[in-house]
Amino acid sequence: MKSKGLMKAGLLFLVFGLIVLSGWVGQAQARGLEQDSDVPRGALLYDNWYAALGVQPPQGNMPVWERQTTNTRSGAETWRCVSCHGWDYQGKDGAYREGSDRYTGFPGVYPAVTQRTEEEIVAVLSGKVDPQHDFSPYIPEADLKALAHFLKTSLVNDNEYIDPKTFKVLGGDAANGKALYESQCARCHGADGATLRFRFEGRDATLGTLALLDPWRFLHKTRFGTPGTEMVIGYDLGWTAQQGRDVLLYVQSLPSGLEPQQSPSLGETVPSPVEQPGGPARNVFTGVLTAFGALFTGLGFALILGVFLIGVLFVIVWMIRGKKQ
Repeated sequence: MKSKGLMKAGLLFLVFGLIVLSGWVGQAQARGLEQDSDVPRGALLYDNWYAALGVQPPQGNMPVWERQTTNTRSGAETWRCVSCHGWDYQGKDGAYREGSDRYTGFPGVYPAVTQRTEEEIVAVLSGKVDPQHDFSPYIPEADLKALAHFLKTSLVNDNEYIDPKTFKVLGGDAANGKALYESQCARCHGADGATLRFRFEGRDATLGTLALLDPWRFLHKTRFGTPGTEMVIGYDLGWTAQQGRDVLLYVQSLPSGLEPQQSPSLGETVPSPVEQPGGPARNVFTGVLTAFGALFTGLGFALILGVFLIGVLFVIVWMIRGKKQ
């Protein structure tokens, strides 16, 4: 009688596990089918196409750059899409408006792409509309199509949700952002966002620094990634635009290094600052952390499946032994 009870319990466990597993696999497959690899690829190219392709940038300034004089940056940076059109994709009408140290007077891509097909966007990128705006000698056709696909299908207008003066997120759910951050980002960046430091506008920065000083860059990179860096991205996780802003809202509350510094009291000593390496994942330790974070995310399903199969095998052996007794 006891063995029959164990067999029934084992069968119930097996059936329940199969139901849960099938539902989980179905959701994962559905989410995977919804994702389009050209979107994050195109977003990386928009950020920094020569870094994404692993090639050297062209020499000198991008020809179109010479049509403006307000932004004095030069060289490789002038060849990046974001340098003219901004992280909010709205150029002179967005965060790179007149008065910004990034102002060029060039229009954004966000309004323009709504009136063009992907083929027409590729034509613009290939210099068929403006010969000085020709990236075809440097970017392969497949990548130009991926960039056009990203521009046509995946731009997000976050400006109505971000205060243009304070850069703070308007509305949003910080508690939800905290939960998302802790489940996906903290494993590499730490609970305070400061484990991995990187270079930002000539300074060592944390996630909190970036979130406060350039929320649009933060949103683009957390949604789509950074060229040359392995990381979990919101697009692959199925995050909505609002969930991305929730994470931004929470990260804006983390230490940033921008907090007002208190003068030490008489007799106190000021600790020497610890030098931090610049750039994303520049040393072996931070590189390993980042790689393992991405690896564990990808292996999550395999680990769950492996544990479940071991459990099933255990139940089967238990049932066989019960019959023999």
